[in-house]
Amino acid sequence: MSWMVGVYPWVKALHVISVIAWMAGLLYLPRLFVYHVEVAAGSAEDRRFQLMERRLLRQIMNPAMIATYVFGLLLAGTPGAVDWGQGWMYVKLAGVLALTGVHHAMGRWRKGFAAGQNRHPGWFYRVMNEVPTLLMIAIVVMVVVKPF
Repeated sequence: MSWMVGVYPWVKALHVISVIAWMAGLLYLPRLFVYHVEVAAGSAEDRRFQLMERRLLRQIMNPAMIATYVFGLLLAGTPGAVDWGQGWMYVKLAGVLALTGVHHAMGRWRKGFAAGQNRHPGWFYRVMNEVPTLLMIAIVVMVVVKPF
């Protein structure tokens, strides 16, 4: 386990890069949904949005989420890196789980569009576009400020 201390800065950098890529997708995909709602099902625009949404989710968001978890777990497992007696870490982990839930919800919504069965209006996706931002703010404050 002592080898982990030596690679800690590299793992931390890879974790931050992964989080940025994941957040980019979490912020962009609902915006695509906002525009997708406005096009006719089965149209060329509908197919284009479906392709963009599928590629964003499968080629960027899913790998970035997995990498975020892998590097985050490595960081958490590094001896002396986390004081598990402080409450901020548990709030941060709850935020990460909430982001994961949002990610999976977006995956279900994408499948709904692909099946021609979207059930939400544009305003819903506009609101959902803000949820990852609010969770990100909470997570960053926990990690940087460590208020408790």
